[in-house]
Amino acid sequence: MRRLLSLPLVLFSLAQAQVVIPFWHTAGPPGNSVVEEAIKSFNESQRTYRLEARYVGDYREAGVKLLAALRSGGAPVLFHGELSFLPRLAQEGVALALNPYLQNLPKDLHPEMMRTGQVRGQTYGLPLGLSVPVLYYNKDAFRARGLRPPRTWAEVEEAAGRLTGRTSKGMVISTDIWSFNAIVMSLGGSLVKDGLPAFTSKEVVEALEMLYRMVQKGHAQARNLAEAQFAVADFLRTKAFMGIGPTTALPVVLSQTSLPFAVGLAPLPRREGGAVPLSGAALAVLKGASPEQARGTVAFWLHFLEPKRQAEWVRTTWYLPLRKEAEKELADFLKDPERQGVFAQAEVGRPWSQDPELVVWYSYLEEALERSLKQGVRPVAALEEAQKKALAVERR
Repeated sequence: MRRLLSLPLVLFSLAQAQVVIPFWHTAGPPGNSVVEEAIKSFNESQRTYRLEARYVGDYREAGVKLLAALRSGGAPVLFHGELSFLPRLAQEGVALALNPYLQNLPKDLHPEMMRTGQVRGQTYGLPLGLSVPVLYYNKDAFRARGLRPPRTWAEVEEAAGRLTGRTSKGMVISTDIWSFNAIVMSLGGSLVKDGLPAFTSKEVVEALEMLYRMVQKGHAQARNLAEAQFAVADFLRTKAFMGIGPTTALPVVLSQTSLPFAVGLAPLPRREGGAVPLSGAALAVLKGASPEQARGTVAFWLHFLEPKRQAEWVRTTWYLPLRKEAEKELADFLKDPERQGVFAQAEVGRPWSQDPELVVWYSYLEEALERSLKQGVRPVAALEEAQKKALAVERR
């Protein structure tokens, strides 16, 4: 009888000895299938660690839930969050520095992509999915008007005018910080300078004035964050013919609906010296985690980065490949010239938000964008007010 009981007891002991890692993630369709497969295969591939995963909504929903859990207890060990959230977690001592656990990493990791998880030289986040911006356009509408994909912002403005009709606009503009920052970076600017808000800098003003012109001429429709679903609908229902979004936006749309027109993809227009934002999410190990849980997180991340799995992740989500080895698996995927051109922006990709205070300031900037583009307030006046509010918070 003892022999019959020994096997269950051994299995129970092994389970008890495993390092459990509670994991909150933000991977919705279509990428959730790849993440869930990676978690399952990681748990089955070894007996040292076990991830216990839970989907907690999109980036903003997850951030709100995490802040609530940190205040009341019940926060996970491992959090998959948006990159702009990471510097604040590091500053507040909520995220742990992972440098001691990052020995013998693959040599083919893209350095600039790894830098997205760093705050003041220390690694607090392990990038899981990084994207670059795309200028999406309606190919059918462009062909009908004899237009080519815009290569400069002046050409974007011209195309928006020629595409505008009685019941449609040439472009839909989102007043969220990510979309606006992508334009600012493409002009060679930044929303932050020397650790302070730079909302009245030359490039920031130039970016908003361009958008303001298009809206005032009736060539563009502005949508705020609460109207995000309408911004997508404007494009899908041919109420607008251009829009800016991350590479990951199109796979999400295609997983939910079929489109009545051909979608074109163009790199974001970029001035010499300009860059594009590397945006997305990273894994952060939170305070209270044991060294074993931190090691387990790195082990899972490396499991996720295996070249074939990375290639499947890229094909499914259109995130950038983090490893050069994965690019060999993606030769067929990158044959498409439009897709290849968009993904090539990674060469000029830079981290878009590494200042802890930006998560406090950005609401003032989004408010300024909405006041200017939806209420008609002059760009300089709106940005000066946002700068004033941000500096007031900074001085407290």
